[in-house]
Amino acid sequence: MNDPALPTPAATPEVPQTSNRSALLIVFLVVFIDLLGFGIVLPMLPVFGDEYAVRVLPVDASEAMVGAVVGILMSVFSLMQFIFAPIWGRLSDRVGRRPILILGLVGSVCSYALFGYAASLTPQDHAALALALFFVTRIGAGIFGATIGTAQAVIADSTPPDKRKHGMAIIGAAFGIGFTFGPLIGFAAMKFFRSDDGTINYAAHGAIGYTAAALSFIALLLAIRLLPETRRFADTAHSARRGPALAAFRVMFGNSVLGPIVLTFFLATLGFAAFEVTLGLLLRDVFGFNDKEGEMFLFFAYVGFVLMLTQGVLYRRLAKKWREETFMTVGILFMGLGVGSLGLVCYLHNQNPESSLMGLLFAALTISVVGFAFLTPSAQALVSRRSESGEQGEVLGVNQSAAALARIIGPILGVTLYKATEDHMLPYLLGGLIVLMMLPMMPRIRRAGDATP
Repeated sequence: MNDPALPTPAATPEVPQTSNRSALLIVFLVVFIDLLGFGIVLPMLPVFGDEYAVRVLPVDASEAMVGAVVGILMSVFSLMQFIFAPIWGRLSDRVGRRPILILGLVGSVCSYALFGYAASLTPQDHAALALALFFVTRIGAGIFGATIGTAQAVIADSTPPDKRKHGMAIIGAAFGIGFTFGPLIGFAAMKFFRSDDGTINYAAHGAIGYTAAALSFIALLLAIRLLPETRRFADTAHSARRGPALAAFRVMFGNSVLGPIVLTFFLATLGFAAFEVTLGLLLRDVFGFNDKEGEMFLFFAYVGFVLMLTQGVLYRRLAKKWREETFMTVGILFMGLGVGSLGLVCYLHNQNPESSLMGLLFAALTISVVGFAFLTPSAQALVSRRSESGEQGEVLGVNQSAAALARIIGPILGVTLYKATEDHMLPYLLGGLIVLMMLPMMPRIRRAGDATP
């Protein structure tokens, strides 16, 4: 039953018996800064499409063409993460976690600073240059933000197996905090960086990117000063497996122990990404929110807030009693119910456009995010615990790369299905179904855990 290409469950690595608090703190900051910038940029991209892309494309360009440019601008970030997450992970197995994370922070400083400069350029005079720089910054942010897999490897290096899911929840909490305050910063910018006639003060608008760059620079200084090297080279003579980094995907999915976990993580992220990218459209079309006023930022902030509380408080308390497989099962059920309920919101609105559905919307969002928050750190912890210490970086990098691939496919699938019908139900019904399809895999995943010595 064991695959020779990857480590078996019996090869669970030895790990320190106490957590390395300095390493955990820096990892928290790295992920927080990365998601802070992501949370700022994600809700603003449609605005950039309206104000920059329309001036670069031919005057007779359709809205679909403008939307395609914005879609590519969003997807290129995940594409870079898909490519580079296993590469950074493998490098961290060879040279250590510390230099890879520091390099990632250096790249984040440069990317956010360049984003600030691009955002300060007026679309009337510099639309082509600004749009090109936005693509450069998204590519750079994707490349250097792909070190999250390496950050997860630091968690694996620094926590004993029975605390691994607690450690992975730290990353989820940092994700939630960053994704809470990022949209709030964007909302403040939309409100306060506009003049009385509704135009944007672009010099002040660029301050958003510079602020994110400054925070990344602070995290960089802290990493240089405080981050220890957590990689233990003496235990891992087998770690330098050769061959293309992306070939690890074939090996991973062909492994009977790790493959089902990574596939579950991929499908969960796919369903969540399809819901996430259509949330703004749903708020506009069903609830009449005005994206020009920045109201949608508050809903993205709410998603991050629920994620932060769930993984930072609720998950860590329940982790004393629940196994990872239990968290994953409950997470699948919650996500399936929550995402599917958004389809019910669309259906009820179609039946009675005047009905008040805000309560159902918040319930569906909350249940969906709680389910996602239960599932993801548990899957990451299982992948780590069932891998060799010498391949933690690469294996966790492949797992993160699978999530990036889901974030490429998810938005395309979600928006296409959303626009396919007037009632907009399809992405949520299909998303809920995709998530629930993972339930039959859970007994197999649990049996693999029971077989682990």
